[in-house]
Amino acid sequence: MSGSIKDFAALKSLRATIKAQEEARKAAEEERQRREKESRRDAELFRRSIGDVQPLSPSGKAEANVERPLPIPKQRMADEQAALEESLSDEFNVDTLLDTDHELSYARPGISGDILRKLRRGHWVIQAQLDLHGMRRDEAREALGEFLRNAVKRGVRCVRVIHGKGLGSVNKEPVLKSKVRSWLVQKDEVIAFCQARAADGGAGALVVLLKA
Repeated sequence: MSGSIKDFAALKSLRATIKAQEEARKAAEEERQRREKESRRDAELFRRSIGDVQPLSPSGKAEANVERPLPIPKQRMADEQAALEESLSDEFNVDTLLDTDHELSYARPGISGDILRKLRRGHWVIQAQLDLHGMRRDEAREALGEFLRNAVKRGVRCVRVIHGKGLGSVNKEPVLKSKVRSWLVQKDEVIAFCQARAADGGAGALVVLLKA
C-alpha cells in the first residue's frame, strides 16, 4: 500500500511539472506573437508617416575629383640635408686658419697647442690611412669624406691621409695638397692635423687627429 501511495505522488508531481512547462511555453508564444504584432504595427505607422519614397534623379553634375597632396619625402629631405652639411667646398680659404710654420699645421679653435705638439711628435698611433694618389679632385673629396665618417664610427682617433708631393702632376705642383688641407678644416670630425714625419710620408702626407 505504501508503494502505491509513493507512485501516485510521483505521478501527480510529474503532471504538475508538465503542466507548468506547457503554460510557460504558451506564455512565451503569446509574448512572441504580441511583439511581432507590435513590430508590424510600428512599421506600418512609419511607412504612413513618410509617404511614398521616390529615388533622387541624377543631377548631371560631375563629382569633384579632389587630388590628395603628395606625401612629404621626409627621409629624402633628411638625406639631402645631411649631404649638404657634409659637403666640402673647394673655394674655402684655409690659409688664415693654418699655423705659419713651414708645415702649415692646424688645430681647431679651443684646442690647446699641446695637442698639436703631441701630434707632430707622433704621440698617437696611426690607426688607418687613405691614399689619394691618382684620384681626380672630385673623387678625392668624396673618398676623404667617406673615410673620415667611417673612421669616427669605428672609434679611430688618428689617421694618415696621403695626398702626394705632386711629382707626377702637371708643372710638378701638388694639386691635392692644398685641397686636402682645406677639406679637413671644414670637417667637424677633425680636431687637428699636421705634416707627417719623414718616416710616415713627410711632405706627401698629413697626420689627422679625430674627435674621440
